[in-house]
Amino acid sequence: MANIIKIRNISKEYNMGVEIVHALRDVSLDIDKNEHVAIMGPSGSGKSTLMNILGCLDTPTKGLYEFNGLNVSKMNDNELARIRNKEIGFVFQTFNLLSRSDALHNVELPLIYAGVSSGERKRRAKEALEQVGLGDRVTHKPNELSGGQRQRVAVARALVTRPSIILADEPTGNLDSKSGDDILNLFRELHEQGNTIIVVTHEKYVAEHSRRIISIKDGLVESDVEIENSRVPNGMREELTA
Repeated sequence: MANIIKIRNISKEYNMGVEIVHALRDVSLDIDKNEHVAIMGPSGSGKSTLMNILGCLDTPTKGLYEFNGLNVSKMNDNELARIRNKEIGFVFQTFNLLSRSDALHNVELPLIYAGVSSGERKRRAKEALEQVGLGDRVTHKPNELSGGQRQRVAVARALVTRPSIILADEPTGNLDSKSGDDILNLFRELHEQGNTIIVVTHEKYVAEHSRRIISIKDGLVESDVEIENSRVPNGMREELTA
């Protein structure tokens, strides 16, 4: 399967006055199209720095980063912004929804920035909301939705541009256990539909819903393992093995 992400000998250093902090040290990895990957590590491990580089929110100090065959490690801010807007769907812990706008308008926003026509925006936003199970909530504002539903709106917003990857940063961090499970199972369904999913988390339980776990510690890849039997609800497991 073709690489969507190729990283070779990436390092990231921050100058903190008299001290240089080595956030990432000589990291190399590949992520293929249609993988479901978790990047896991404790606070201070370097996982957030790696996420920022993967999401084209930051650039490495040293090393190569190719995204869909393009060398993004040397791109300027405008070039990185174009990659982010077109190729990456972000899902954040805090949802980042506009409180005065309904679900439909929140999902439309990336398409407005992309210059898509009004009719096409609404059609694609409705389609994305239906895809995450909120086809009957298009006119609801965030304060009229549960936490899990708000995160589903955020997932729909990430999907609406038809990105190459969905990058989720602690996507269950503000949710109760059941709502968190629902979001993780939604990611599983989206992966099975052909989407490439990357979840960044410090929680082992969340990581175990993926098919591959990359563990980061002290700026290094500590382990990179495929999961043969990731966490699947009993009913779904029976369906998958039937």
